[in-house]
This record gives sequence, structure tokens and C-alpha cells, in this order.
Amino acid sequence: MVVISVEPPAACRTSRVIAAASIGNALEWFDLLIYGYFAVTISKVFFPTDDQTISLLLALGTFGASYLIRPLGAIMLGSYADRAGRKASMLASIGLMTLGTFLMAIMPAYHAVGILAPIGVLLARLMQGFAVGGEFGSSTAYLVEHTQERKGYFASWQWAGQGFASVLASAFGVLLTLALTPEQLESWGWRIPFVFGLLVGPVGLYIRRVLEEAPGFVEMEKTQAPVSDLLRRQTDRLLLSIGVVVASTSSSYLIVYMPTYGIKQLGLPPSTGFIATLIGGVLLTIGAPLVGTGPIGPDGSASWS
Repeated sequence: MVVISVEPPAACRTSRVIAAASIGNALEWFDLLIYGYFAVTISKVFFPTDDQTISLLLALGTFGASYLIRPLGAIMLGSYADRAGRKASMLASIGLMTLGTFLMAIMPAYHAVGILAPIGVLLARLMQGFAVGGEFGSSTAYLVEHTQERKGYFASWQWAGQGFASVLASAFGVLLTLALTPEQLESWGWRIPFVFGLLVGPVGLYIRRVLEEAPGFVEMEKTQAPVSDLLRRQTDRLLLSIGVVVASTSSSYLIVYMPTYGIKQLGLPPSTGFIATLIGGVLLTIGAPLVGTGPIGPDGSASWS
């Protein structure tokens, strides 16, 4: 009797793990970037005033409001990941993000429903901010807990996913601003990227649902007080990690503002700013995994994990 193994090869399993963690991260960053990239258009659709500067500030303020709730999402979904598992937290975060994207995609404009429009946008942003706050930590932990030797490389795919999200968002910006008139873009064109994100959401949910839990999480003892343990035992590493993330994230959002800056301050065509962010996204997508491998030692292997 011949027994045929259906166990996928190691390379296939590795690719599936990276895809499962990265696709959700990429989707969530795609939705955030789309809002930031199209802030000028969104300000006219949902925050119309007699002063365009005030409208833009209201749109950007709503974008920034999502950051007020991100720490809460990180704590609550991170704690949930330590109790129920990385997979459960990742499913919750991508589900919340998809719901927020759905609200953005169908939200009527201000001229149709009045004040309910900006309130609905704010609700969607807060929901997405909460989801992103928990997504990054849970999915990064899921990646690094699949390996003992290449943790840096596995974690680097989180940044590669963000870079790919920037490429997609920028590509939509270039295509839509070149193909549509400003009136068409304000009427319905800006919704196209959100509809695309809405279609990708169920794919990410399915991929994550069929995966097994991270081996590293299965092996470790579940703790009932992960936040208190972290604050008590790992304060120095926590502060160092926060500093590193602040430095990288602040530079990322300078790039997010580039399309708006190009349009409002430099008077450039909208597509020019999107081309610049597209180049940045390509560099991040390619560069992050290369840097994540670490320095190459004399034996040809990476010297950090």
C-alpha cells in the first residue's frame, strides 16, 4: 500500500504564513493610506465649508482622530491575542477593518445626509484605528513565532506589506486622477479604492481562518495579565520599541501627506504626488525583506534572527 503525503512543502507553508499575516496588514494600511491620499477630495465631499483650508483641516483631523484610539486597540486586541491566540486577534482586527471600509465605501456625501456624513466617517476612522492598533502587534507576533532562526526576516514582511499597500494606493491615485475629471473624482471616483479594499477583506478573512495557530504561541504558557507583565518586566524594551516605531511611523506619514502638499502648496497635478508615493512604496516593498535578512556572515547565513 502506497501512502501519499499531502503535507505542503516547507517553502509553501512559509509563504502561506507570510501571506496570511501580511495581507491583513497590507489591507488595513491600504485603507488608511487611501483616506490620507485623497484627503483633498474627501474634505470636499464630507466636510464642505466656505473655506477650503478649514475643510481640509477637518478631514485631516478626522484622519488623526483614529490615532487616539489606536493605543486602546493595541492593548485590548493584544491582550486578546495573548489569551485566545494570535489567529483569533488577527481575525477580529481584519473583520473590524473590513467593516470600517464598508462604511467608507457606502457613506453618503454631506449634501445628501448633512451632519450624519462626517459623523459616519469619524466612526469608520475610529473603528479602523482600533483595528490597526491591534493588527500590527498580533500579526508580527504570529510571524516571528513561526521560526527560531529568521525572526527579523519574517517580521520584515510587515513593512513590506505596508510598502505594497502604498504601491496599490498610489497606483489608484495616479490612475484615477489621470482618467477622471475632478468632478467625477469627487462624485464617485474616490470610492473605487475603498470598494477594492472591501473586496479584498473577505479574502484575507478566509486565508487567516484556515491557518493553524502559531507554534510559538501554542508552546508558551498563556498569561492572564500580559500588559502588567510587560510594564513590570520589559519597561526598557517597551520604551525602546516605542521610540523606534515613532521614528519610522512619523516619516511614513510625512509621505502620506505628500499628495495633499503637492496639490495645495506646490500647485502640482494630483498625479505627481501619487507617483512620488508610488516610488517610495516600491522601495519599501523590496527593501524591507532585504534588510530583514540581516548582515550576511562568512558561512553565507544571516547573522541576526
